[in-house]
Amino acid sequence: MNNLLVTIVVPIYNESGNIIPLINELDKHCKGFQYEVLFVNDGSTDHTESILNQLSFATDHVHHLHLVRNYGHQMALKAGIDAARGDAVICMDGDLQHPPYLVPILVNEWQKGYNIVVTHRIDSDHTPLYKKVSSRWFYKFMNWLSDTKLKYGEADFRLIDRKVADIFKQISEPDLFLRGFTRWVGFKVSEVKYKAEERFTGTSKYSFRKMMTLAINGILSFSTKPLYLSIYAGLISSLISILVLIYAMISYFSGHVVAGWTSTLIIIAFFCGIQLTILGIAGLYIGRIFIQTKNRPLYIIGSNSYRIHEKETIGTTQF
Repeated sequence: MNNLLVTIVVPIYNESGNIIPLINELDKHCKGFQYEVLFVNDGSTDHTESILNQLSFATDHVHHLHLVRNYGHQMALKAGIDAARGDAVICMDGDLQHPPYLVPILVNEWQKGYNIVVTHRIDSDHTPLYKKVSSRWFYKFMNWLSDTKLKYGEADFRLIDRKVADIFKQISEPDLFLRGFTRWVGFKVSEVKYKAEERFTGTSKYSFRKMMTLAINGILSFSTKPLYLSIYAGLISSLISILVLIYAMISYFSGHVVAGWTSTLIIIAFFCGIQLTILGIAGLYIGRIFIQTKNRPLYIIGSNSYRIHEKETIGTTQF
């Protein structure tokens, strides 16, 4: 283990107040192995860039990648994994909700022979009820529609070894859901449970809209079930229309003609809604194909302190 290196990848966006406390906690708990911390600055607009520049200059084990704009949490994680040179890579958030004391536990599991060590968040007493309910439904809905199953509370706080990291580097999809890829690669997995800590400073950057986008990416990346559901919806709507037609004919020949436009408008609105939903689902898949065929860089690195070269990173542009 003395000759092995662990790279801790930390994507951050406007987390300037959490950087120093996170480094202090990692330094306190990670004394039994060689490690480095790679911060991926995802287009922050606060003092994050200047703080990371100073830290990288003053210390040997803290490095940074500055992305030229905000690409999102998942893409920032991938940028860090692509650049990481450790024998194992640990991904964790920079707000200290992913407890640094758990890092040695992940490393110990890796030393037992596991290629992937995932963490499962246990709801604490201070977790809001709406977040518990919405999170549970997210995982149920995700597992129902997706072919790649996730356990409740599975987080982006994980360890992957060099074999898995090299596979992650080959991913060229612009709409990422790395939790799904972690399960999809199929290596030996260990699981560690933890209780999320309180955020040290600042506020969460994951809005409801971003959570919905993440869920959609997860479903569309690992399943075609929504397309099958749209077919079933079309068949059901066609069956309903046939039944309505039969009812209308029976009413006509029996002399009980229904007057008014209300029922007609309701039926038209119903079928229009079904058609638009089906078109929307198909459009999402087609749109993803269209974006990926452009083969644009997944992210652009503005500057870094990590001595990486363009040929060593996948899907990136550097300046």
